[in-house]
Amino acid sequence: MDDKEKLILDQSVEAPGNANAKKVSRNAKLPWYFATGFLMFWGLLFFAVVLPYFYRLPTPLTLEDVGNNVFIAERAYNNLYTLSNIGIKLSGTDKNEVEAVNFLLSELDKIKENMNNNLFDLEIDLFQSSGLFVIKTFHRVYQGIQNIAVKISPKNSTSETYLLINSHFDSESGPGAGDAGFMIVTMMEVLRVIATSKQPIQHPIVFLFNGGEEGGLQASHGFITTHRWAPLCKAVINLDAAGSGGRDILFQSGPNHPWLVEYYKKYIKHPFATTMAEEIFQAGLIPSDTDFRQFKTYGQIPGLDMAQCINGFVYHTRYDTIDVIPRGSLQNTGNNILGLVRGLANATELNDTEAHKTGHAVFFDFLGIYFFHYSEATGEYLNFGVGGAALLLIILSMWRMAAVSNVSLYLVINWLILVTVIQIISFALGIVLPLVVAYTMDSYGLTLTYYSTPVLIIGLYVCPSLIGLSLPLTIYFSLQCRNKISAPYHLQLALHGQAIILAVLSIVVTYLGYRSAYIFVIPLVFYVVALALNLMTILHDLGYAWTGLLKVSQVVPFLYSSYLFYTFIVVMRPMAGRSGSGTNQDLYIAFLSGLGTVLSFGFLVPLINTFRRPSSVIFFLVASTGLTVYLASSTQLGFPYRPKTNTQRISYLDVRNIYYDFDGTISKDESGYLMLFQDRRRETPLVGSNVNTTGMISLASACEKQMMCGMPLYDNRFVTQRLQSFWIPRSEPIVPPIPATLLLLSKTLVNGTTVRYEFSLTGPTIMRLFIKAEEDVTISNWSFLRTYLENPPPAPIPHQIYLKYFTDDTPFKFFFELYKPNRDYDVPLFELGVSAHYTAYDIDAKSKEFADSFPSYAFLDHWPAFYQRYYF
Repeated sequence: MDDKEKLILDQSVEAPGNANAKKVSRNAKLPWYFATGFLMFWGLLFFAVVLPYFYRLPTPLTLEDVGNNVFIAERAYNNLYTLSNIGIKLSGTDKNEVEAVNFLLSELDKIKENMNNNLFDLEIDLFQSSGLFVIKTFHRVYQGIQNIAVKISPKNSTSETYLLINSHFDSESGPGAGDAGFMIVTMMEVLRVIATSKQPIQHPIVFLFNGGEEGGLQASHGFITTHRWAPLCKAVINLDAAGSGGRDILFQSGPNHPWLVEYYKKYIKHPFATTMAEEIFQAGLIPSDTDFRQFKTYGQIPGLDMAQCINGFVYHTRYDTIDVIPRGSLQNTGNNILGLVRGLANATELNDTEAHKTGHAVFFDFLGIYFFHYSEATGEYLNFGVGGAALLLIILSMWRMAAVSNVSLYLVINWLILVTVIQIISFALGIVLPLVVAYTMDSYGLTLTYYSTPVLIIGLYVCPSLIGLSLPLTIYFSLQCRNKISAPYHLQLALHGQAIILAVLSIVVTYLGYRSAYIFVIPLVFYVVALALNLMTILHDLGYAWTGLLKVSQVVPFLYSSYLFYTFIVVMRPMAGRSGSGTNQDLYIAFLSGLGTVLSFGFLVPLINTFRRPSSVIFFLVASTGLTVYLASSTQLGFPYRPKTNTQRISYLDVRNIYYDFDGTISKDESGYLMLFQDRRRETPLVGSNVNTTGMISLASACEKQMMCGMPLYDNRFVTQRLQSFWIPRSEPIVPPIPATLLLLSKTLVNGTTVRYEFSLTGPTIMRLFIKAEEDVTISNWSFLRTYLENPPPAPIPHQIYLKYFTDDTPFKFFFELYKPNRDYDVPLFELGVSAHYTAYDIDAKSKEFADSFPSYAFLDHWPAFYQRYYF
């Protein structure tokens, strides 16, 4: 080739036209029909990976595997069958105090007979206790509660450092196979394996089979405040349930003892945990509580709080039976608890737990495959570091864009600011649009449409979130004239804007002290890695070539974020049916769906602009949302309730109210039904049914005039939702199954300005007192805790005393001392309400007829109640 030919060839290669051709090919967009497929790929990834791993359970072991020093699910299942078949084990009844206790003692005796006597000593202690404590806005008093405490110790041990394992065998509204018979038989099998094995333990282990949790955490309080072993317990594993079947989740740890989480990682076979669950639970957003509160408050002992959380629809219903529990679930929890108990029973940290009190931990699992944890301090460094690295790499990326495009860095920064603002709008819309759908549906009386058909959540909340994420940026790219830098660079800037949002959120949320900031860091750190690799190569500047690394890098964040928020939706969806009618629970589900979508798709949705006509994706999402709204509002798919599986929860009391005036005369004697609808739809589903709601009125006006609405409000649910409750009068009087008798034993003058009233109260196993002094009177002393007297509930709630018998039914005796400066004692000094609850008694024929009129999808939690109001 001569020089002339070479010159012509070089000129043709480097000609502007050819350069532009190369640029066009690099920047070319894929056909539009691939865009919808791109999003569907990620949806399929969720169904193909996240769901199978979320519901994955190990193969249950059978009696043929006995002797291998392992947890045997079949044996635990057989015990659960017997325990749950006892029926509803209400504390204070024979089923709980006699039948359940005898069964547990019988199984414990079998373990003692077959234990390895060369290695272990075993003590079984059935004991009773009485006590009092304050929780939330009311004061609890209990008598004769029963616990079974079992201590297994190394032979001839003199150790004074114990590990405590706790769960409860009483139940509410149903057989309690899941809550918490499941955990009781797990404890029993773990004890059996340890007691019959040849593996030594360093510290004694106390297994507390707790006889009264459902009535207000009394049994755990009785143990931790009165039992001789309690002061020696240095750590606790608390086991409970808000569901039935599935995996056990770690949702509380410590506090301030991260070494416990280290043992969880080391010894748990099937991890399932998240710091975010801990912070949500401790914020009071979950309508439940556990014995962990008592051990932490009154024993000051650290621990781990674990629970069943799947299928919460059967929680506290008669459908909480063994039939809905797979044996693999027992094997899963059994493997976990056996490993964890063995690990902690040999933990050197138990010798001095205070020395290892070093702050909170950040922890979470990835698809149940691996467990991550680190200290809160490490989390702060990590969050700040990743946020800072993201901002630094973004600056470097913009410098590269300016250099390659031959424009000023100032111009690129301006474009970044613009697209970041657009991304902030997208981020906000991704969360707000699902909330708008939830609010709109609620305004038309269409809440809980997803309750029985969870797939509707995709169309109702996920699709609107994706619309919000994609719409502003798609509009921007359709209008933007990119004559200075290329379209791929503009798209990179948009993703940089998303990274800036996550970096700022990571830094701010961490600064505010929330360990859950890690949920923003996970997608961000993978973006940072992909950006760093692109910057280290020429991919950053080769059109859309950089998107390959980005897509690969977002697989793990997508899987984790969708897994995490699916977990919360699985847990919260059943709770929406029992969280009361005062708030729109759809907003919580919508928020979780929106935030999960934003974190899962935040770096992915903008990539639809690498395809032609990205608006087709938005049209597809809008159509999906519209179709789902139609199905949810106009077909049976959107009706929330199904018999047995997804019931409408209705709590009500068959009430007799008698009001006594100051002179002892009766001013009112009425009977009726005090209705508490536990979800947002309230009485609406009953319209057109056979339920006779004639004369039903709201209690709101009565609550303005009467102390506690003049009703026998049962628990915190009834108190907090009293304004949303209803009263249905009935003509036939309700006769209490047994009398509830208040006797004034004495009225004495303590001094010139103080008078003392002494009372005796007898009645059913559960009673409550409401006390309200007149405006010119002060309760100066009483027989209950003074801290509650000095820190009363917020007005207009009066002092509430919750009284409960277990095995000891001797009369409650109590007194009040009242201070009145003007010394006029011939007028009412205080109002006293006495409510008696007959939770273990049958209703009368008229009440049974009323109950039978409810539709099959309704679950009724009801009993007779008797309320007497006095003035003294």
